[in-house]
Amino acid sequence: MIRYAAITPHPPIIIPTIGRSNLNLCRKTVNAMKAAGEKFRSVKADTIVIVSPHGPVQYDKFIINYSPTLRGDLSSFGDHRKFIFENDRELIDEIVKNCRSSHLPVGLARELELDHGALVPLHYLISEKDVSYNPRLIHMSFSMLPFDYHFHFGEVLGKVLESSPKIVSFIASGDLSHRVTSDSPAGYSPQGRIFDRTLADLIRRKNTKGILNLDPYLIEDAGECGLRSIIMLLGALENLRWEVKSLSYEAPFGVGYMVVNLNIK
Repeated sequence: MIRYAAITPHPPIIIPTIGRSNLNLCRKTVNAMKAAGEKFRSVKADTIVIVSPHGPVQYDKFIINYSPTLRGDLSSFGDHRKFIFENDRELIDEIVKNCRSSHLPVGLARELELDHGALVPLHYLISEKDVSYNPRLIHMSFSMLPFDYHFHFGEVLGKVLESSPKIVSFIASGDLSHRVTSDSPAGYSPQGRIFDRTLADLIRRKNTKGILNLDPYLIEDAGECGLRSIIMLLGALENLRWEVKSLSYEAPFGVGYMVVNLNIK
């Protein structure tokens, strides 16, 4: 059963040992991630499901990491904390079976390390002080198929998770527009801020239909990397009662960072 869900960004710069003095420029995001971590830990999930844009994305199928042990670190960015999780293969087997019976293309990958799209949220969710708490993890990537495939995949995923006796937390990892300001890493587009504001407003209003029908030209010009993760999460929550508990947004380095805590009723 899903008992916690969140939308998180994944810039390594929000981790103290990496961002250092730059943390003051993204304080709103850091504080929101800390609050997300507190809420997550209060739920004590048995399994975390995290969708990352930086896993092995394939055009025509969804990929789930099937490595027995999931591990990784951000040492290439300057943080040496090690993360090790046992994979929840039991739930993955159920997800794959149900996806294939629903004609959704899904593949399994092995021997993959956790990417920064997963590790940055996990840094805030998993406290180093609570050594006794070590939930299982499911690490997956979206595809480049149309949005309705992602929503349907999320629906199937949600049904599997809701039928499980395990307590599950679902994290949709993704940054918003990479083109918000003139110093953005992907260059500036006036559509960047429009996309971010529009998406944040649609999420506040729980307007899933509006999100699925966003202008594709707006999405393309925005240069985002989180929309598919979010759509998968919304699919998983389609048959649940939920509300937006809090939403923060800022773009201190020209990339939109949005943190959304969702209450599952």
